[in-house]
Amino acid sequence: MRIVIARQNHETNTFSPVPTPLAAFRPLYGTEALAEARGMKTALGAFYAWAESLGAEISCPLIAHAWPSAPVEDDAFEHMAAVILADIARGCDMVLLDLHGAMVTRSHDDGEGELLARIRALAPDVPLGVALDLHGNITPRMVENCDVIAGFKTYPHIDMYETGELVCSMMAAMRQGMTPRMARVQPPLLGHTLPMNTTVPGAMADVIAMARAAETRPGVLAVSIFGGFPAADLYEAGTSVVAVTTPELDPGAVAHEIACSIWERRGEFIYDQQPLSQSIQAAAAAAERPGRGPVLMLDHGDNCMSGGTCENMDVLEAALAAGLSGIVTGPVADPEAVGQAFAAGLDAQVEIAIGNKIPAPGFPAPHPPLVLRGRVLALGTGRYTITGPIYTGMICDMGRSAVIDTGAARVLISSQTHEPWDEAVFTSLGIDPRECRYLLLKSRMYCRPVFEPLAREVVECAGGGVTGSDYSLFPYHKLRRPICPLDADAEWE
Repeated sequence: MRIVIARQNHETNTFSPVPTPLAAFRPLYGTEALAEARGMKTALGAFYAWAESLGAEISCPLIAHAWPSAPVEDDAFEHMAAVILADIARGCDMVLLDLHGAMVTRSHDDGEGELLARIRALAPDVPLGVALDLHGNITPRMVENCDVIAGFKTYPHIDMYETGELVCSMMAAMRQGMTPRMARVQPPLLGHTLPMNTTVPGAMADVIAMARAAETRPGVLAVSIFGGFPAADLYEAGTSVVAVTTPELDPGAVAHEIACSIWERRGEFIYDQQPLSQSIQAAAAAAERPGRGPVLMLDHGDNCMSGGTCENMDVLEAALAAGLSGIVTGPVADPEAVGQAFAAGLDAQVEIAIGNKIPAPGFPAPHPPLVLRGRVLALGTGRYTITGPIYTGMICDMGRSAVIDTGAARVLISSQTHEPWDEAVFTSLGIDPRECRYLLLKSRMYCRPVFEPLAREVVECAGGGVTGSDYSLFPYHKLRRPICPLDADAEWE
């Protein structure tokens, strides 16, 4: 038996000005990809382990993962699709794909649906199982062109491997002759990302619990809640439910039941952000209350893990204008400013204009760059190894990086956009993030498992950028309407 496994991941922000060429995916092929797949704590790793347990011949033609950014360039998508299709064309008994569910390319709004349709046309009778991210924008074409789908049930995503195992369990049932049925139900809801946090009580945690409970019923194989990715202008963007059952059950009824619960609580999936000035005031007040650790200020409007440029300076500028001090912040992606710091040298006094240099089409123009005057406190390669709970052991690279100390703030400037995955983002450049008054990060969720335990309080700050929660800033043209919360008259029968 020959099983083809592959990973192709991209969460596309169609409003982002950050390009997505093939190089952004850092692709691995063939033997190198197969070696990487073994032991990965992702759905792909689960696919490998299950195929190995069957004694199957395992082929992994591609591992390709790019951080969120603009639509994928056509030549990149065509290359990756061709690699996967060529391997399947050699002949196989099963295909298992670790995808995202929110990939948009320059020519295809539904990147995953396009890939799956091509696979179906090439190998119509080969069982095809797919693992997807909780933030997938699920389309009818995806459901029509594979046998089973399962999505993550946690955000932050800590069940990637378990999701792969769920896909494998359904494929195992297919090997025994079971023919699954699958259905997708989508209410008109464009939920915000912040309320999708499954680690806190709320509607998202409750409907995920409903999905888990449904999976214990006889004949229900998988129920997946997809919060959707709202920073994408396509017709199907938004929340959906996908259910997979044995032939005698109606998966649509299972999915509809949970989708109705989501719709009844739709207001809890909407994030009502505070004006930035109020968030700054809240952070200042939190710093005065008893407690240990910094106030964690999260600039969710410029989150690189949702396609932000990682260089919007609104929150830092407002914090400095309000007189906040003892700030540590970064990474701010500005290779030009990094180059100036390196040219000046360690301990040099510098005046550097950082950030606000990359406009986003359709969005308000950014403010002028923020001028920092201070000392070059540190220079480094930007490389570190994660020791915390997210992506443990992964070697990361921010690109050449510098720290500027203005007195009120120590600002880490990197050459590349980079999520603050780990304390080593700062400690690799000599900064202890525990020993500051305010820790300002360009992040929405993935920093939380590392930095929330260190913080006295968390304050979410709505800076400018292409990843915020103010939908009025997003120039949607393709999104289906009416839809909640953009349209007060949105109804669903």
